[in-house]
Amino acid sequence: MKTIQEIKEMVSRNEGQAAIDAVNELVGNGSTSWETLATAYYLRGNAYRKDGNIRMALNSYLEAMELDPDGPAAEAYRHLQELLAYYHKDYYNP
Repeated sequence: MKTIQEIKEMVSRNEGQAAIDAVNELVGNGSTSWETLATAYYLRGNAYRKDGNIRMALNSYLEAMELDPDGPAAEAYRHLQELLAYYHKDYYNP
């Protein structure tokens, strides 16, 4: 089983699926602290975001926010929502 630091390094090396699998294994362990779980969900969200799977990234950030509402996932979630809500009205005018 991978550690949080190893998962963080995988995300930074753009090894998205490997990081996601490592987080899923860590979550399935059952004996992980809530702080570690919140960080793991946040990192899984980052891996999904880098892979372009925005829906799963948002879901992972929400799972992290349930455990740690003031953690980094809250800001990542907010930023991603702002990006999705952005539009430029001139792009829609002929």
